Amino acid sequence: MNNHKKLTLEQREELLKTVKTRFEKNTNRHAGLDWAAVQEKLEANPEKLWSLSIMEETGGEPDVIGHDTQTNEFLFCDCSAESPKGRRSVCYDRQALESRKEYKPQDSAVEMATEMGVELLTEEQYRALQQLGAFDTKTSSWVQTPPEIRKLGGALFCDRRYNTVFLYHNGAESYYAARGFRGLLRV
Repeated sequence: MNNHKKLTLEQREELLKTVKTRFEKNTNRHAGLDWAAVQEKLEANPEKLWSLSIMEETGGEPDVIGHDTQTNEFLFCDCSAESPKGRRSVCYDRQALESRKEYKPQDSAVEMATEMGVELLTEEQYRALQQLGAFDTKTSSWVQTPPEIRKLGGALFCDRRYNTVFLYHNGAESYYAARGFRGLLRV
């Protein structure tokens, strides 16, 4: 992962071109929103642009999925068909990672999201994303877990099977090749 948190001019231009193309190709995800306004916000927030580049670099295919009128923020989410490939095989959080005695995964979803400057989706956000398309039909994604569940050692994840979104639980220390996480970036 690029830890400089700065993009070169060439990287910025390439990223903006990629994201603009995706934005224009998937207007159903952000009806009524204008790319010029999104680009202006991105260019004014280089650290958010860096986070967006990491979302892209790890296979998330980020796109705008909404606009929060109260905070005037555009909401970017990973819109790859399956859980981003560069963020799979991770347990839930640092505590879960440290609790494993053998066969530790490389990282945890919560730590990776924090390093990237994004949030894990909540169950509600995950379900809203599924209204925009069919995501995670072969994979699954960790979602934010309520503290009372996490305190007992569990963590939550979602997927889409049989044209239905399911919420499941697992030990937070578990990890699977087909489970990753989707991020939400507010710009």
